[in-house]
Amino acid sequence: MTMHVLVVGGAGYIGSITAAQLVAQGHRVSVFDNLSTGHLQAIPKNAQFYLGDLGDTERIHTVIQTAKPDAIFHFAALAEVGESMRNPTIYYRENVVNSLNLFEACVNNGVEKLIFSSTCTVYPATQNVITDDSVLSPKNCYGETKLTVEKMLHWFQGTHGLKFAILRYFNACGAWGELGEDHTPESHLIPLVIQTALGRRDYFEIYGTDYDTPDGTCVRDYVHVADLADAHLRALAYLGQHKRLVCNLGSGKGYSVREVVEAVQRVTGRSFAVIESARRKGDPARLVSGSAVAKRELGWIPSHSDLSEIVDTAYEWMCNHPFGYTGHP
Repeated sequence: MTMHVLVVGGAGYIGSITAAQLVAQGHRVSVFDNLSTGHLQAIPKNAQFYLGDLGDTERIHTVIQTAKPDAIFHFAALAEVGESMRNPTIYYRENVVNSLNLFEACVNNGVEKLIFSSTCTVYPATQNVITDDSVLSPKNCYGETKLTVEKMLHWFQGTHGLKFAILRYFNACGAWGELGEDHTPESHLIPLVIQTALGRRDYFEIYGTDYDTPDGTCVRDYVHVADLADAHLRALAYLGQHKRLVCNLGSGKGYSVREVVEAVQRVTGRSFAVIESARRKGDPARLVSGSAVAKRELGWIPSHSDLSEIVDTAYEWMCNHPFGYTGHP
């Protein structure tokens, strides 16, 4: 069954690839984005684009009234752990208050389904593998704001009947066709290491080498962005028969920072300088997913879980787009 989906934050990294997959499967797509971090060039050409900000309640109400979507995918958020610890005010405003604006607009305009982009940082990361029912206790402000929005959705479902899927991502990575990762400034591990390999950075910096992990560096679960997009489409179909879903989205494999550096060196065939620095505040030692609910309820199994394959897609995209979507430094 085809639907009309409004992708909020659809000019961003995961949002744009999900929008493109929706289009590829025959769905009608509209995108709402303020382009503060997203890229106009990443929006599917046959998607309707609405420029706007979730802080503007009148604008989001007008867009939903005009577009009349069957469902909304909510990607828009600030997502930097370190920044959230330095400036919690803006994270509560952008992630919590703006989400409330969106949910209110959904209820007031008859939108029945919403899929929310959440995060593995809602967990305290005290277990080797984080399951779907692990204790929720964020250790940074970013995770706390995402958990607050999750709680809001449960109340909106119980009170207003808004069906929802909460998808807790682990580390999104990789590229899909002509769509890839382009942040300014870049803060994600794999593109930072690749930029160093390409000579665009003088060195790569490892933050913390004394964690309780096999090689002392942080361990993360890297899930390919195309697999994340696929999970969203499956969740959309799921909400046709169910009221709610909460699940992890990860590969189930953990790779350390050093292992990522080695994978980039292997894929690119290039060596580069690596320096070691102190830990960053708010970074847990290990975040690895157990995704049993997604497998059971959605039939979702990641198809791009090999680290070298993930790095290769990101490397190819960055070679073809040396200055990102703009094409200039």
